[in-house]
Amino acid sequence: MSNGYLWRRIDADLLKWKDTEKRKPLLLRGARQVGKSSTVKELGRHFDHFIEVNFDRDDLKYGISAVFERGFAPKRICEELSAIYGTPIIPGRTLLFLDEIQSCIPAISSLRYFYEEHPELHVIAAGSLLEFALEELPSFGVGRIRSLFMYPFSFDEYLRGMGMSILADSIKKASPEEPFSEALHRKCTQQLIRFILIGGMPEVVAKYAQSGSLLECQEILSDLTLSLYDDFAKYKERVPSSRLREIFTSVIHQTGGKFTYSHASQQANRLQIKEGIKLLELAGIIYPVTHTSANGLPLAAEMNTKHCKYLIFDTGIFQRFLKLNLEQLLSAESLLQINKGALAELFVGLELLKSAPGNNPTQLHYWQREKAGSSAEVDYVVQLNSDIVPVEVKSGTKGSMQSMFRFLLEKGCSSGIRTSMENFGTFQNVKVYPLYAISQIGGV
Repeated sequence: MSNGYLWRRIDADLLKWKDTEKRKPLLLRGARQVGKSSTVKELGRHFDHFIEVNFDRDDLKYGISAVFERGFAPKRICEELSAIYGTPIIPGRTLLFLDEIQSCIPAISSLRYFYEEHPELHVIAAGSLLEFALEELPSFGVGRIRSLFMYPFSFDEYLRGMGMSILADSIKKASPEEPFSEALHRKCTQQLIRFILIGGMPEVVAKYAQSGSLLECQEILSDLTLSLYDDFAKYKERVPSSRLREIFTSVIHQTGGKFTYSHASQQANRLQIKEGIKLLELAGIIYPVTHTSANGLPLAAEMNTKHCKYLIFDTGIFQRFLKLNLEQLLSAESLLQINKGALAELFVGLELLKSAPGNNPTQLHYWQREKAGSSAEVDYVVQLNSDIVPVEVKSGTKGSMQSMFRFLLEKGCSSGIRTSMENFGTFQNVKVYPLYAISQIGGV
């Protein structure tokens, strides 16, 4: 930790980008308040000079958008920015950070010219609600811009932020063939439940690292939830913020099951709900888990977008919204009694997303037997190397695996993964990973 900054996995990607000779301008993408600006400022400590252009703040102060609206010549843009901020812009020695860039479409368009005409300069852009702006620029920067995706803290990042790097390293080295001692397993489980409770939003994790107060974390989560609602008004005029709030609420209540449109809103029709879902996805606050028949690779080739589950982007926001009983959650040996296990399934999906390479976000899939009268369902289906692997989530330490074995039999797969509150282990052709180690299968 330096200057209160908590390490993020993306830091290594940013340093690698910094030292690459033929680098492209970098676009940091992700939901609001997941730490994009903080990570760039931390990277700025590796440069002699750092300029942060914040279009939301600096338009009021300087009318900064005018610099980009005059045209896309990078060298002129740099000269003007250097004069305005009183900081030299020197290739190789200055990091230029364009924050909240979604507020200035010409600035987004200028990024390709930085690559073509001024590639030796380090340029990073970021923004909340950036995907809305990019949707209006369909051919934007193809081949000329590099994107990195950010999420809230993963469990591994949380442990390191709490000063538990040794524990985090132990989890990464463990395997189903070598279970932990019961004492170490219990330690990991206790930390897991705390992490699921507070979630991975950087402000919350930083507060917990500093004070250890769950009450203060809850207050921040309440503020973050309110700010999410405030943002709804900024999305698009064609879907009222009250409707988005309804749909968002429904996503939370339907977590762990296939999303049913008729449960989402009393007032809205299917088309309006569909539009609302799309906007929440673009904002990065819900992620789809799409049905796949899983008969071959890629899994997306056989996905059915009519059958989707949705995950809210953070377990802390999730539990705060549902006003779950904190004492019950902290004293629970399993997550079964809390929200009927949906919390465990949500956590696993988020960990799979967070463990994917930052420049290649993963798509989440699930499987359900498509024959009438069948209830077989596998929570997640993932590709590991060239294998299709079913992942079944159990919120406690017990539970049958009928759906898992049905999938393995029907698809001719050699092995599956079960994840739960139990220790590492193996059971027939199923590998058991504790919930706290599920990111291992995602490639971390």
